[in-house]
Amino acid sequence: MTLPRTSRLWAAVAAAALFAAPAPAQPKPDVNEATEKAMKAASARVAPAVVKIETVGGGELIGGGGKKGPPGAPPQPGVRKGVGPTTGLIVSADGYVVSSAFNFANKPTDIFITIPGHPQRLVAKIVASDQTRMLTLLKVDAKGLPVPEAFPKKDVEIGQWGLSLGRTLDNNVDHPPSMSVGIVSAVNRIWGKAIQTDAKTSPVNYGGPLVGIDGRVYGVIVPASNRSEGETAGVDVYDGGIGFAVPLEDVFAVLPRLKEGKELRRGLLGISPQVPDVYNTVPAIGAIQPDSAAARAGLAIGDKITEINGKKIPNYSTLQHVMGPLYEGDKVTVKVLRGDKEMEFKDIELHGTTTAYVNAFFGVLPMRDDPGPGVAVRFVYPKSPADTAGIKAGDRITKFGPGKAPAPVQNRAALMTLIQRLNPGVEVSVEVKRKEGGKVETVTTKLVPAPDDVPEKLPLPSSAGKALEGQPKPKDPFKKDPFGKCGPEDDCQDEKKEDPKGKDKPKTETGLMTRTNEALGREYWVFVPDNYDPNVSHGLVVWFHPIGEGGKDGEKMMKTFRDFTEESHFIVMGPKSGNKDGWVPSETELVMQDVKAVMGQYTIDKTRVVAHGLGNGGQMAFYVGFHARDVFRGVATLGATLGNPPKDNVANQPLSFFISAGDKDPLLKDIVAGKDLLKEKRFPVVFREMKESGKEYFDLKTFTEFLNWLDSLDRI
Repeated sequence: MTLPRTSRLWAAVAAAALFAAPAPAQPKPDVNEATEKAMKAASARVAPAVVKIETVGGGELIGGGGKKGPPGAPPQPGVRKGVGPTTGLIVSADGYVVSSAFNFANKPTDIFITIPGHPQRLVAKIVASDQTRMLTLLKVDAKGLPVPEAFPKKDVEIGQWGLSLGRTLDNNVDHPPSMSVGIVSAVNRIWGKAIQTDAKTSPVNYGGPLVGIDGRVYGVIVPASNRSEGETAGVDVYDGGIGFAVPLEDVFAVLPRLKEGKELRRGLLGISPQVPDVYNTVPAIGAIQPDSAAARAGLAIGDKITEINGKKIPNYSTLQHVMGPLYEGDKVTVKVLRGDKEMEFKDIELHGTTTAYVNAFFGVLPMRDDPGPGVAVRFVYPKSPADTAGIKAGDRITKFGPGKAPAPVQNRAALMTLIQRLNPGVEVSVEVKRKEGGKVETVTTKLVPAPDDVPEKLPLPSSAGKALEGQPKPKDPFKKDPFGKCGPEDDCQDEKKEDPKGKDKPKTETGLMTRTNEALGREYWVFVPDNYDPNVSHGLVVWFHPIGEGGKDGEKMMKTFRDFTEESHFIVMGPKSGNKDGWVPSETELVMQDVKAVMGQYTIDKTRVVAHGLGNGGQMAFYVGFHARDVFRGVATLGATLGNPPKDNVANQPLSFFISAGDKDPLLKDIVAGKDLLKEKRFPVVFREMKESGKEYFDLKTFTEFLNWLDSLDRI
């Protein structure tokens, strides 16, 4: 039994007082022996409810997770499912057992459960799943089964003992379960849905209990991740020193619904944040999914959420923690600030799915680095809404918006934001200043879904060369104060350096360079075209090398892209995997440090940052594209499977795909299946199958299309 906090404090004070007072000498208690007895007793208390689960049949590979085969082998499309037994926990005396959904991700044909005290295996069937906490409820024909006691969530504290139990290593289920010992290391994790422990968790005890020192159960052990969802989320880091358990109290709360066979899904408002920083900014709505709970309730883009169900919401991370535990059908009351007016929306019923967002398309490529006002048109897509409305290259869009009263447009970014807030089918009015004669006209047209085609040829130049206009000017290292001296605020160079015309000023590095992150001991290469001009924004291609090519392909990629980088203003870089067997998802944050270092040194167009890779490198490009969506706007792969199920298309973080595969690639079927999943989510996808090809780089025709795709990522 765990004493209340106050009682424990008095007990500690009393113990200290006894220690301070003279007392007869007594044998010292053996703390280790007492702890061992307590742990064995805790395990014994819950052991009758810990069952062994065995599965037969099903797929050998589970989609998602990104595991690979041996070096040199083709990348595998998912996690290879183990064939050993797994663990479950009895939650109802009439034959209901809960386990981790991971244990059934391969869709087995038969499931058997062995219960302590029962001599034979029992046939089990799946009743329902909790898709947000990744639990599966099973049913066997049995009565009078023991049910463990739940440890109340309110009493769970960091530092308490935590025992993770499993029922897989011993064929005799009447023996004690396997045990790994640790502590509760955090609470309210995975957006408010899990308890964290440093007790070892793995497929051995997924579905088993995390137990307190008194034998009450904290929760059911599952693989989990706050960066991805699905049955295999978190599997790739199971041996990383942290594990998670869904509170048993929460399982009991939804058990009646699961018994009815209801699939439980996460409750969604259907909104996205206005800015990627979810910790330090107010939670303003940046996008609303069509026909979502938020859309039906009347929430609007730009609303600042201040409160949900009476809880203050200072940032978007708090919003995720408040919303994370909720289910489809749950109701919330939301308070927002709309301008200076506080508004309350009561009893918003959450949806379990959102209608896939479809990118609206007007049909122009804007001239880049044009500070405005307005947007100069570089190219008009044939048969697009812009084309049918009579927009021509060289025209300048000055106003744009739905209805008959378009709003002024300041620049390219403002026009993109306006269109991201609209849906296909919306009629818009466009005020345009004609290139010929300067006449101002207003035209109307209807937006359409973004197409999957690529222009055959794009005109140059693509930039007005004024990227830094209106930006704060960097300090002049040769500037002196009015008295001819170098002031401390001027950051001057050595005064012995002369030449007021600036010919001795340091130049921006160009060409092929190797960079080193000294703190991490990582290398990457970067190629900057010789004609680089900071007043021209450059796209960025991040190349993820295939297995065995790390750091060796910089010169090859430089030769491949040199002409294109100079004409269309791109920089190419190549991070290096730290694993000899290829990229793994845990390298994402390290790679992003390299990427952000390059973005901080050069003028980068954030609408044209692309993850690009071949084979295993393509798998990593998919993963990084979805998990660093505040940075990437495109993913281009060759011979790579999708791996994890795709996330939803988001209005203010658009993501486009260029996918290619050889017709002789053994993974072609899986690559096409991944392409289809992306299209189901309504992402713009260009797919090219290269003839007489296995797993090579682009042929000339496909490469040309790829370059045009890169140069058109900022289409509107």
